[in-house]
Amino acid sequence: MRFISELRLDDGVLEREFTLGDIPGVLWTPGSTSAPVPLILVGHPGGLHMLRPRVAARARYYAAEYGFAAATIELPWSGDRPRSAAAEQARADLGRALGTGEPVGEIVDRLVLPLVEKAVPEWRAALDALLALPGIGGPVGYEGGVIAIGIGLAVADPRISAAAFFAGSFVPGALFEEARRITIPLQVLLQWDDEGNDRQAALELFDAFGSKEKTLHANLGGHTGVPRFELDAAARFFARHLQ
Repeated sequence: MRFISELRLDDGVLEREFTLGDIPGVLWTPGSTSAPVPLILVGHPGGLHMLRPRVAARARYYAAEYGFAAATIELPWSGDRPRSAAAEQARADLGRALGTGEPVGEIVDRLVLPLVEKAVPEWRAALDALLALPGIGGPVGYEGGVIAIGIGLAVADPRISAAAFFAGSFVPGALFEEARRITIPLQVLLQWDDEGNDRQAALELFDAFGSKEKTLHANLGGHTGVPRFELDAAARFFARHLQ
């Protein structure tokens, strides 16, 4: 991990951009700490250069208000990272199928399964590097999307102690079986009127999770209409399980 910039923000949070090989990322840490702090990995659907204001707002809140470190990395085939011709074709096919009402299961598999296969090892490598830094000691949480990546990471890495998933992206059928293997505490956010999300599939996925402690937060509104109070709900969830 190589840090390439450092900025002290007005809320005292230290924001540092880094690279991990060819993967860009950002780390936010609280202004002052007396002991190593827990870490939250902040997921997103890719294109960090466009999504950074929203990701940074969540990360800064965790750092400034609750004393967590928070970090994110760019997804494969997004931002300035090299593209995948297969992923681009799958995205185009998915858009066409959604427009015509055709089944999307096979297309979702082609798009999402390779993404999970590549992204999960990258998140784990980032986690290795982040936990080696002074001042970050775990435990570790994951929040956000892509929910399929979150599922893959929670199954693969026992260092993930709790997760707050965003139900707003397609999940291949194979990952429903993986979801049954997840036993950590979960909080799942579902926008009830999300035009790009299959609500019934999201409910079935929630039912499939093997966790004994799992909570569903469902709000009226579309994909970008998440109420502000849900950020605090996620932070309090992590405070219960990471501190």
